[in-house]
Amino acid sequence: MTDNSNNRGTLYVVATPIGNLEDISPRTRRTLAEVSLIACEDTRHTRKLLSHLGLATPLTSYYREKEQYKAELLLAKLAAGQDIALVSDAGTPGLSDPGAVLVRQARAAGIRIVPVPGPSALAVAVSVAGLEENAFFFGGFSPPRQAARRSLFKGLAALPWPLVFYESPHRIRACLEDCLAALGDRQALLCRELTKLHEECIPGTLSALLERVAGGIKGEMVLIIQPQEAAQESKPEDLRELLAWYRRQPEMTLKEAVRRISEDLDLPRNTVYREALAVWHGEE
Repeated sequence: MTDNSNNRGTLYVVATPIGNLEDISPRTRRTLAEVSLIACEDTRHTRKLLSHLGLATPLTSYYREKEQYKAELLLAKLAAGQDIALVSDAGTPGLSDPGAVLVRQARAAGIRIVPVPGPSALAVAVSVAGLEENAFFFGGFSPPRQAARRSLFKGLAALPWPLVFYESPHRIRACLEDCLAALGDRQALLCRELTKLHEECIPGTLSALLERVAGGIKGEMVLIIQPQEAAQESKPEDLRELLAWYRRQPEMTLKEAVRRISEDLDLPRNTVYREALAVWHGEE
């Protein structure tokens, strides 16, 4: 597939559909057709995908419990010149799915690594969440044990960004209970069955979502929890104090503060600007 002057193979990290098979790209199909071997979480699952694509590329299992052992075997094949595609059951390998061990070892051995991008439940959920900020915290799957889970959530409580987690249907109720206990009753969005027939994104507070899943719910999920709303600080009336208040607001510029104050208080902009210079430089 590639021109490797060192006669070594290439490792292709290939994203596969998370539900809707129409999301597969021509490049993904071509890569899966041309490699010597496909390493996958579950050969039965990936064989169904290959059957849909009309492909018969050989498969080998590569799952979490045997990741270190299988990575060494695959590395030997790559070193011998075979091109290998790494896939997970759905989505992007290495993103809460097996893959990191093989990628690290391949890079250390000088093997060429090529990403073949595509579907990711994380990207899909974030794209429809309407997040106001660009930043968010992604925690993958939360710990299976309650004590570790609550400790994690408490440690993240002060973060000013949305918190994003993957969750399974049999653990979502316990996860929401621990979120509620550690974070308070925040606004959230629960996305399930993304790109599939019964796709659903459910907005609400954590307590409302907990009621929603009380009777059981199906499908793999992405939970997005909004940050704690900051208490609104009242604006002072004195010009200097007002400027200092604006100075403390995130991403507020001197120019914008002058504009707002001069309009709100009907003051000459140059008067406000002189005071603002003193406040801005005085608080640097």
